[in-house]
Amino acid sequence: MREGSTAPTDGQLLASAHQGDTTAFAELIDRHKDAMVNYLTKLTGSREEGEDFAQETFLRLYERAGNYNERGYFKAYLFRIGTNLVRSSERRKTRWRIVHSQISKNGHHTEPAQQARVLRHEVAERLRNAVRDLPLRYRVPLVLYEVDEWPYRKIADFLGCREGTVKSRIHRGRNMIRQDLAPYMTGGVS
Repeated sequence: MREGSTAPTDGQLLASAHQGDTTAFAELIDRHKDAMVNYLTKLTGSREEGEDFAQETFLRLYERAGNYNERGYFKAYLFRIGTNLVRSSERRKTRWRIVHSQISKNGHHTEPAQQARVLRHEVAERLRNAVRDLPLRYRVPLVLYEVDEWPYRKIADFLGCREGTVKSRIHRGRNMIRQDLAPYMTGGVS
């Protein structure tokens, strides 16, 4: 970079990457990798999963570089790709759990033993990360606000809704976490 010149924008870097400039794409990754990994780690409750999803996010970004139109919302665009990857993964996991439970019911597992196993797993999940149990509609704005410190307006633009909706979802998400953790905080007493 020459003296007095400004750093290229994210949109410019992505356009250069689309033209085959791998250095430009590497710079783009360097700018946003930490924020992406941290955000996705909070969404998934796992650093390893967060890193995997971040890697997949940048791969998708590279594959779709020609589709990006610069409007000053690059970070929101990038976060949307990551959020959609997590959402798709959760849908697959949900479908698999349904199939697995149907198989287990028809197998040799007794229902009480199966319920006890599911309950133990649920308790462990809740203790590790109550945020992970929130529906994405509450988890995403809560993580963006509390962890990534995005203002309400930016979250509203990102989600395509009103600021009041964002505030409501954050409030509801907090209440859901409190409800989930209440039995564990009070020794099992509601």
